[in-house]
Amino acid sequence: MKFGGTSVANIERIKNVSSIIKNNYKKNKLIVILSAMAGVTNSLQQLIDEVNYPSSIESDLVITSGEQVTVGLLSMLLNKEGIKSTSLLGWQVPIITDSSYEKAKILNIYKDNILHYFQTYKVIVLAGFQGISTEGKITSLGRGGSDTTAVAIAASLNAERCDIYTDVDGVYSADPNIVQNAKKIEKISYEEMLELSSTGTKVLQTRSVELAMKSNLTLQVLSSLTNKKGTFIVNEKKLIEKEIVSGVSYSKDESKITISGVPDKPGISATIFGILSKNNINVDMIVQNISQDGVSANLTFTVNSGEINISKKLLEEHHADIQYNNISSNSDVAKISVVGMGMMSQTGVAEKMFQTLADKKINILAISTSEIKISVLIDKKHTKEAINSLHSTYMLNK
Repeated sequence: MKFGGTSVANIERIKNVSSIIKNNYKKNKLIVILSAMAGVTNSLQQLIDEVNYPSSIESDLVITSGEQVTVGLLSMLLNKEGIKSTSLLGWQVPIITDSSYEKAKILNIYKDNILHYFQTYKVIVLAGFQGISTEGKITSLGRGGSDTTAVAIAASLNAERCDIYTDVDGVYSADPNIVQNAKKIEKISYEEMLELSSTGTKVLQTRSVELAMKSNLTLQVLSSLTNKKGTFIVNEKKLIEKEIVSGVSYSKDESKITISGVPDKPGISATIFGILSKNNINVDMIVQNISQDGVSANLTFTVNSGEINISKKLLEEHHADIQYNNISSNSDVAKISVVGMGMMSQTGVAEKMFQTLADKKINILAISTSEIKISVLIDKKHTKEAINSLHSTYMLNK
């Protein structure tokens, strides 16, 4: 079981988590992974920003401290209820990671140590989001990393299921805050959830879904505040009916960069994206077209808005290698995506999407596709209208 920040936001919420565990610990051995209290990680990040000293090692030490509080408090409450519990931090398991501080990757989990604790304790309460590098330093797994901790632990122990408790009671066909008649999805495939997560649905961290798919581990997303079944994320083969479109997602965290007058010659794209890749900057949508002069090209792509300034700076520093004429950026954009396993066997899904946006006079700035996803970049001001129109077009409220 993994509980997010809103589920452990205060003592009352942590007592609620304790009650959920009390109702389940007799049926199964439980490992409970916790995030920090809601807002605490942001507050810790603000303190780091105020110091303004570029040390990822110390930053990770500070930013992972919030989880230490929640695991200690929950374990205290469980023991007070007579449920034998112990609290553990990532380094105590240990969860070994690489040295990519601030977004470390898990290399190994000493599962035998966890099993050893079960000889004495009924419930293990483990801090999410953290590990220890091969150099012996505390690391963080990046924002949303508690999901990854939970899935990695569950997979290493061949768990029956991993339940992710949040402040929503499942995965919806669209954001219920934007689309009033959005429907909760009962079952969805790993592939669909992966596309929804990577295109803006913030229910699960993308890395955790990838790991669950690799391990064939069933996930359930549900609310800690309501006693309802959630959404199950499963192997595609377990889906009886594959929807043409399962959901519409959006991201307002995208920024567009356009490099004009790039020499139209082999290897230039590799140079540009190599510069960004070496600095751990992910590029999403890419559009290239030849300039009117026929000898140069314009290249447009998107990056996370938090990385727009460093991306431009890196490209400007390598102007001599790329030899472009101009570089411009726009953060007033949004990415809208439609996702569904049924797209692989149905035609006309893209045409329907483009026509819907055209009817609303919404201009498309860039397009990217996969077998089960179509994404478009539009002006941010049209986000709500686009999502509602597409949700209606694909009849996702039915």
